[in-house]
Amino acid sequence: MKKFVVLMMVVAIMVCFSGFAIAGSSSDDARAMVDKAAAYVQADGKDTALKEFNNPKGKFVKGDLYIFAYDMNGTLVAHPINAKLVGMNLLNAPDVDGKFYRKEILEMAKKSGGGTVDYKYKNPASGKIEHKITYLKKAGDIVICCGAYK
Repeated sequence: MKKFVVLMMVVAIMVCFSGFAIAGSSSDDARAMVDKAAAYVQADGKDTALKEFNNPKGKFVKGDLYIFAYDMNGTLVAHPINAKLVGMNLLNAPDVDGKFYRKEILEMAKKSGGGTVDYKYKNPASGKIEHKITYLKKAGDIVICCGAYK
């Protein structure tokens, strides 16, 4: 009986810690997803990749992490969570503090091919405006992005 109780406690602890690992995403996970998505564009082509990036149940949606992408003019070409935005040019839409972060994303992609941009955005999980860091990488004529809430 004593062994059973100890075993159950160990299992309970493991479940708790695995839940914390699954619940929140890390910026490392976001960076890795961008790298994976860029490799996917390279291997399978832009059209196939965009179709997968727009799939809400696809391989580029993991919990609160997902790939979204812009063309080089600021038009959103992929967003698996909010399909209504796809096709819209969002270049001149600021965050709540007035920061034109999409311009920064495109400038960084054009200048260095990748990087990070910080801004504020509504977290769909909490419904609140939160700080977000987005990792980006240019892949051909699109910019692949994935953000993590801080």
